[in-house]
Amino acid sequence: MSVPVHPATAVVDQAFLNVKDAAAYLGLSRNTLYVWRHRRQGPPSFRMGPSGRVMYRRRALDAWVREQEQADSRCNTALSPLNAAPQARSHYTTSA
Repeated sequence: MSVPVHPATAVVDQAFLNVKDAAAYLGLSRNTLYVWRHRRQGPPSFRMGPSGRVMYRRRALDAWVREQEQADSRCNTALSPLNAAPQARSHYTTSA
């Protein structure tokens, strides 16, 4: 008796992922990846083969996720405004 494998788990060992598998791997919709690619946002992708199929390198997806985590102040305490030194107020006068 075989154990069912979740689709996202099945693609983990592949070096290159098509849009469908990359979306499943990241937990996103295919449309999101297409829109990001069109806007030149999101993880790096490239065209492969004679048909020009859009592909993602799994290592690049993992690196992109790590970059997103580091850019988010909720995950990177060095970026948190709560850890910033308090700023002194400038002394200013108002003219009446």
